[in-house]
Amino acid sequence: MKVKRVLVSVSDKTGLEHFVKELIHMGVEIISTGGTHRFISDLGFKVRDISDFTGFPEILDGRVKTLHPKVHGALLAKRDLDEHVIEVSKHEIEYIDMVVVNLYPFKEMLEKDDVMHEEMIENIDIGGPSMLRSAAKSYESVVVVCDNKDYDMVLQELGKEEGISLEKRAILASKVFIETSAYDNLIHNYLLNNNHGKKLFPNQVNKKLIKNFDLHYGENPHQQAAYYLDDDDKTSINWQQLGGKELSYNNLLDIEAAWNIISDIKRRAVVIVKHNNPCGVGTDLNLASAYKKALLTDPISAYGGIVATNKKVDRVTADEIVKIFTECVVAPDFAEDALKVLLTKNNLRIIKMNGHAEDVLEYKRVFTGFLVQEKDCKDLGERIVASQRKPSEEEQQDLEFSWHVCKHVKSNAIVLAKNGAVLGIGAGQMSRVDSVEIAINKAIKAGFDIHGAVLASDAFFPFKDSIELIAEYGIKAVIQPSGSIRDNEVINSCNEHDIAMIFTGQRHFRH
Repeated sequence: MKVKRVLVSVSDKTGLEHFVKELIHMGVEIISTGGTHRFISDLGFKVRDISDFTGFPEILDGRVKTLHPKVHGALLAKRDLDEHVIEVSKHEIEYIDMVVVNLYPFKEMLEKDDVMHEEMIENIDIGGPSMLRSAAKSYESVVVVCDNKDYDMVLQELGKEEGISLEKRAILASKVFIETSAYDNLIHNYLLNNNHGKKLFPNQVNKKLIKNFDLHYGENPHQQAAYYLDDDDKTSINWQQLGGKELSYNNLLDIEAAWNIISDIKRRAVVIVKHNNPCGVGTDLNLASAYKKALLTDPISAYGGIVATNKKVDRVTADEIVKIFTECVVAPDFAEDALKVLLTKNNLRIIKMNGHAEDVLEYKRVFTGFLVQEKDCKDLGERIVASQRKPSEEEQQDLEFSWHVCKHVKSNAIVLAKNGAVLGIGAGQMSRVDSVEIAINKAIKAGFDIHGAVLASDAFFPFKDSIELIAEYGIKAVIQPSGSIRDNEVINSCNEHDIAMIFTGQRHFRH
C-alpha cells in the first residue's frame, strides 16, 4: 500500500528528522501534535497541526488532543466496506495511512530519583496507546510504527513501487500490542506498589522479555538457545564479556552460579564451578594463593570449569589461571596486564561483573506454569552451639566459610573445609551419608589431611551415621540447620566424639 498522510506524535525523537524529511520527499502529508509539531516545524518542514485536522483545539493542558472521532474514525474505518466509506465522507473524515507514535517516558521517569507522584501520573500516556491500538487493529489499511528502530525499514518499504507489504504491516502491528502491554504493566506495578504497599507475589505478573543475543548452543549442541533480558528490570544487565568466543546456555548457568557463590564470601576468594556446582573454593590474603587452594580441591573437575573471584584479577593470578583449560573467568574487574594474559587464550570467555542483580525473585518453569520464590539470600543468622564443646575461633571461621559454600551445592550437600579452603564436596546424592562419604573420599584422593577439618550440611542429619563416619577421620566441627526428630541422637554422638556442632535453624536446599 501507498502512504499519503501520516500522524506523528513521539516523545523520543531519535531519528525523527531524517524520517520526516524522507516522508516529505515522498510527498506524504505530516500531521502532528504539541512538542512533536514544534520539533518538525523548527526543522523547517511543513507540518499540519492536529487541531486543524480535527477542527477541535487541544484542551486540558494537552491531556486531550488525539482522542477525537476524526482521528480514530480515520484509523478504524474499513476502507473496503461501503457503509464505512459513506460515514467517513458524511463526517468529512480524512484517512490517516500511517501512525508514528512512541509513548510518554514512564519507564525513564521510574528510574529517576525523587520524582513526584503527580509527575508520574502525568507521564501515563492515554492518546498514544489509543492511536497505536486503533492503527494496529486496522493494519490491513494502516501502517503503525511504535519503534524508531523500524524507521529505516519502513522508508525502504515505502520506496518500493508496491509500497509496504501486508506482511510487514502485520509485523509492525504485532509489536504494538507487546509494547502497550509492557507499558501498562509498568503503570500497574507502580500504582500497586506505591498505593497499597509492595506485593512480593501480585495476583498477575507480566514480563516483557527482549532477546539480547543468540547463544552458541543450548544445554547440548543440537539445542538452539538465546539470552533474553527483562525489559522492566534495570539491574538485568549486570555483566559484560571482554573476550573469548560465544557464550553457551551452560556457560551462563555456571557463570551465575559462580558469581552467586563468590558474592556470598566476605574474604578474598576464588571459586571454580563445574556443572553448576562448586568443585573448589579457596580464600587467602593473596588472590593467586586463593586460586591455588581452590584448584587443589579437585584439579580433575576444575579442567574446563568456570573460575570466579570477588576481587580484581591481577597478573600473577591470571598467569596461574591460563595454565589449565578454563571455560570462563568471572571477576568484578581485571588489571590491564592480567587482561592481556587472559586474552592470549582465544576461547577463554572473560566476564566482568558490574555488581549483583537485585531481583529478589527467581522463576522456574514447571509443566505449563512457573514456580516463583524469593531468592535464598539470607546470611548466617543466629547460631546455637548444640554440643558440649564449643568450636575454636579457627573452626568457627571455617564453619562460616563452609556454610556459605554449602548453600550453593546441589542437595544433599556436604562441604569439608580447613584453613579457608574447601577440601571435599558431596553433592546431589539421594542420602546424606553418601554425600559425606563422597566429600571425604574426594578430600583424601586430593591428598588432604582432613584431621581437624570442619563440615557443613545444607539440611539436618536424619541419623547419627554421618557423625560416626566423620569421627573416624578426625573431623572436629559441624554446622547444620537442625530439625530432625533424632537431633538428640546426633548431638549425643557429637559429644561422644568431642565434635563441636552448631545449629543454624536455617536450611539451604538447592534442587
